Amino acid sequence: MHFERVTLEIDGAVGVLTLNHPEVLNALSPPMIGGLIAALDAVEAGDSAVRCLVMTGAGRAFCAGANLRESGSISSAKLDAGAVLETMYHPLLRRLRDLRVPLVAAVNGACAGGGMGVALMADIVLAARTAYFMQAFRGIGLVPDCGSTWLLPRLIGRARALELSMLGERLPAETALQWGIVNRICDGDTLREETLKLARNLAAGPTVALDLTRRLYWESTGNSYEEQLDLERQFQRTASQSADFREGVLAFLEKRPAKFQGK
Repeated sequence: MHFERVTLEIDGAVGVLTLNHPEVLNALSPPMIGGLIAALDAVEAGDSAVRCLVMTGAGRAFCAGANLRESGSISSAKLDAGAVLETMYHPLLRRLRDLRVPLVAAVNGACAGGGMGVALMADIVLAARTAYFMQAFRGIGLVPDCGSTWLLPRLIGRARALELSMLGERLPAETALQWGIVNRICDGDTLREETLKLARNLAAGPTVALDLTRRLYWESTGNSYEEQLDLERQFQRTASQSADFREGVLAFLEKRPAKFQGK
């Protein structure tokens, strides 16, 4: 399926969402964000077979940040960049946060600015060995956005988050792995294969429980211990009433692989 500057391929139960404007390193723009929202609508449609979603970029980049040349971007000195975030970027980030299936990012190259914020919305991040991450906002006199100031301290600590943001230096994939920004790295020519292998594993899993799991971890950062215990109790009740739970227990007792249906 083709959307504006975005493609969505369905590979069995896996959707592959590709930022597709390689001429500008897949920089984010109003048309692309509209295309991403439309693609997410298709993923979450009632008749969708997608049980795991992969995000990646076309060409040699994942996403270079905002497209500063396009109308509605942050290039105009008279523009309220905060309003642009609120009306364009934040709805996309919230859709990714609230996605009801596992989300995997395959970072195939440059991942900078807002593109880094988008990539870090994924539950699991794979990166090509030659990829790099960059908080590029300093270079144009802006503060980090797209959730980076919330995500990065929790992933890598305040000191490293400030270093990335205030120096604006490239962070190679190998270092990003050591710091805990990405889960796995692999050679560029095997990135898609490795990502799809992992995504198929997730798609074949108990996706009701996986959805609840990603929601638990999002909520955990703002909850007290007691609040999190209460939420675990609530979500475990939901999970234990699913067909996937019944199938999982039966498969365990029968000593066979479970065949989860995501129900």
